[in-house]
Amino acid sequence: MLELQMNDKPLKIFFSGIGGSGVSAIAAFMADKGHVVFGSDRAFDKNPNHPAFKTLKAKGINIVPQDGNGIAESAGKSFDFAVFSTAVEPDQPEYLKAKALGIPIKTRPEYLAEIVGEFKTIAVAGTSGKSTTSGMLAFLMQRLGLEPNFIGGGRVKQFKTETNPGNSITGTSDTLVIEACESDGTIVNYKPAHSIILNLDLDHHSIKKTVGMFEILAANTSGKIAVNADDNNLKEINIKNAVTFSIDRLSEYKVQNIAYNPFSTDFSLQGIKFRLSMPGNYNLYNALSCIALLSEIGIPLKNIADVLHEFKGIERRFDIHLNDGRKLVIDDYAHNPHKIAALMQTAKNIAERVCYIFQPHGFAPTRMMKNEYIEAFAENLRNSDHLFLLPIFYAGGTVAKDISSNDLADGIRAKGKSAEVIERNEVLNKLNEWDNYIVLGARDETLADFAKEIATSLSS
Repeated sequence: MLELQMNDKPLKIFFSGIGGSGVSAIAAFMADKGHVVFGSDRAFDKNPNHPAFKTLKAKGINIVPQDGNGIAESAGKSFDFAVFSTAVEPDQPEYLKAKALGIPIKTRPEYLAEIVGEFKTIAVAGTSGKSTTSGMLAFLMQRLGLEPNFIGGGRVKQFKTETNPGNSITGTSDTLVIEACESDGTIVNYKPAHSIILNLDLDHHSIKKTVGMFEILAANTSGKIAVNADDNNLKEINIKNAVTFSIDRLSEYKVQNIAYNPFSTDFSLQGIKFRLSMPGNYNLYNALSCIALLSEIGIPLKNIADVLHEFKGIERRFDIHLNDGRKLVIDDYAHNPHKIAALMQTAKNIAERVCYIFQPHGFAPTRMMKNEYIEAFAENLRNSDHLFLLPIFYAGGTVAKDISSNDLADGIRAKGKSAEVIERNEVLNKLNEWDNYIVLGARDETLADFAKEIATSLSS
């Protein structure tokens, strides 16, 4: 059992693809629990100055090249098991080496499911907002003295240190907050104490398939399930022990007196005033889910209100790189149509004449969501706005490259909106044409650096 292993002698674990947000969180978590951790990532091989490389190494994690040699027996003891990112193909040298050496192999989601089973887990699910909500919940619980453990996908700004990427923390309690992603299907293996289901839209799978996974998660949850009462697709799911939150419809936790400020939100709930230091109704939903669940497990609303405003958010979620009153540069992880629409609706309350810069995060997602991407941009681009589409991000591996950003641009232009495909260096040559820029896209860490470069150029 994992519990005995975690509290007995230290394990020796190898993580392949350790630079990814999901794998790095588990690796850092296990290192902080006192285990011996090794890892590799092809992104580190290409870029030794990668920020995650420096942080994980500073934590004491042994980083080796992703060539298969690092997983061989060392220091007198072979690895207890190896955990592989789902982005690492089975024909890669480390996978083949682990198999040849007889080292037990687990995928990241399989291992996370094992860890989940050893805690009183709170699973945060939904096709949008999981990273922010799970991070917010862990932060609030920590500030309220509940000493949670946390394994997330996004990097919580206030958890980040020289030795912590920000996507995990270890606490003294037996409670674990996780981001429960439906992308690989293993969400059905979780048996949490409580769950949050934020929303349901097209992302990794069809809505129908995701409905099935969320139904199983709900059935596997032994305690409370906080559910968004305003989400039409979630109405299709029969959920026991549901407690609902909402902005529009009646619910147990229906918000009142909302004031959407440019960079924050004020509201009240059951007579208690709250301030969220983040803009947009999508972030208000995230906050409401946390408030509802915490209230249901016995935390007074007033106590939650006292600390909510302190949460500064997740890296690459509405990160403001420049805001001098004249020019604005924001970087965001928005990458599916639902997230993009929510971000753009929020931006309309902040700035006129915005230039959006979107990099699709893979050929398969772009192919699956092509029509929805076109609709999201066409519906939310104002006549004064413009869209730069960067070439589709390619992380390596075998994939059919039978779609391009031009396919999106053609569809958006056909609906009368302004869009073009462009390279990054060409964007930098056109910075005098707009004052407000929003960079959006997932998976590619260099997008944040690109946003910083735009901000630097505009402010010089």
